[in-house]
Amino acid sequence: MFRLCGLLVIIGSLLTAAVGLGAESAEVNLAYVAHRALERAKHPFHSPRADLPKVLNQDNLNYDKYREIRFRRNRALWASEFLPFQVEFFHPGYLYQEPVRINEFTAMHVQPIRFVQDFFDYGHLNIASQIPANTGYAGFRVLYALNNPGQMDELGAFLGASYFRLLGKGQRYGQSARGLAIDSGESDRPEEFPIFTDWWLGKPGYGEKDLRLYAILDSVSCAGAYEFFIKPGETTTASIRAVLYFRATNNIAAVNKDRKPIKTIGLAPLTSMFWFGKDTERKFDDYRPEVHDSDGLLMHMGNGEVLWRPLDNPPAMRHQIFHAPDIKGYGLLQRERDFAAYQDMFNLYHEVPSVWVEPQGNWGDGDLHLVELSTSYEGLDNIVVFWDPKQKPAPLQPFRFAYTLHWEGGLADLHRSENRVIATRIGSDTQFPGARQFVLDFDGPTFDQMADDSSKPPTAIVSCSPNAHIANTLVLRNPFLGTWRVIIKMMPQTGNSNPVDLRCTLQQGTNVIGETWTYQWSPP
Repeated sequence: MFRLCGLLVIIGSLLTAAVGLGAESAEVNLAYVAHRALERAKHPFHSPRADLPKVLNQDNLNYDKYREIRFRRNRALWASEFLPFQVEFFHPGYLYQEPVRINEFTAMHVQPIRFVQDFFDYGHLNIASQIPANTGYAGFRVLYALNNPGQMDELGAFLGASYFRLLGKGQRYGQSARGLAIDSGESDRPEEFPIFTDWWLGKPGYGEKDLRLYAILDSVSCAGAYEFFIKPGETTTASIRAVLYFRATNNIAAVNKDRKPIKTIGLAPLTSMFWFGKDTERKFDDYRPEVHDSDGLLMHMGNGEVLWRPLDNPPAMRHQIFHAPDIKGYGLLQRERDFAAYQDMFNLYHEVPSVWVEPQGNWGDGDLHLVELSTSYEGLDNIVVFWDPKQKPAPLQPFRFAYTLHWEGGLADLHRSENRVIATRIGSDTQFPGARQFVLDFDGPTFDQMADDSSKPPTAIVSCSPNAHIANTLVLRNPFLGTWRVIIKMMPQTGNSNPVDLRCTLQQGTNVIGETWTYQWSPP
């Protein structure tokens, strides 16, 4: 017992040394962080990358060397106080070139958490003497007893640019969220990646079941303040409020004279991976039937329409835009939850979360963007979705928005959309040479009620863009799956090289049943 107490005293002393310098009396809230973001926005952007020691550059610290640097778990923030949340820090270097400043705050005080080399085990690397004491961290992970009482599990991680990932109970890491996406998927300009440069971590009280975080987001075009209110559970939620300040044109020009005006401002962006699945026409030499972190985009439009857009791995980048004023919600979902669909014992794709974006308040007029990049392996996050406001913010004027992220398991999808599309398959057609055949399966309680009278099947309303035509449509009951199947035969125009947009809605009389299936097919 004496040794244990002595160890806790030592750990506590180290943590006190890490956070005890420069404490100030302050109430940390969104206004506190927004004031600092506004002051930042009045000046040209300064990348934290410029302050990184050379020994941590990617040229000197490769993947294998970086993996040798490990955080000492017994040094976790709040571990010695047995609080419900703990925080571990990521070492900067390799791909993580922007060190961030991290602070801790309580109800009345805030103090910096300075970089401490003793928090890390450097393995066989002999570089500690070359790392300045004022080096920041690359990011952090949050621990919480998510799955079993008394056992700390990883709840989430904030690492790299403005990327972060969270987990609900029983989930495995899959897709990521971002703070902001600027000009993502634009072919005439590079994408701008804002970064979280400063963090304030709210110290939880004993027995508390939520965590409050604040951050400054910074980039060439803007600076902003973010509030995260994280509640772990079966579905872990992150309620987010943000205030953005876009830099004046002259400040941007001072950094990049060739900078074009911003085209898209991506609010609540999600990033995921789709290599191949049921609808994939490009075949890959792999033993697994499907490989993806998400298989579709679900959209709840302001007019009440529910759209389901299966994801694809196109032969070239594809950027699809949906007009979405007053959008009610959207998300990248993983609907396929059967291990047999993946057959992967190492990457448990059937256990990754779906992520749902629920806007708070009326976001007004704007568009939902889906960007699909071409990939030949599963290591690239090639799917991006975000909402872009039609009215762009004025320089240095506060642009406020709020939303809640839901990191959900498979059952939650049933509450988002009961009567839904559960599979999309594509192949050639022998009846109409040159046509593509789309086979859709619809399932849900309303469709089940119609199963007893298969002589009155639902009606399929199918359309496509002018560069193709629908040659034939068939609707029938699938007794093997207990679903309704729609077979669409689409004939592209001769010589067409542009994507073809398709839509299919099932109706009973004049009533729409469930989701509208929408797809964008690209010629090979």
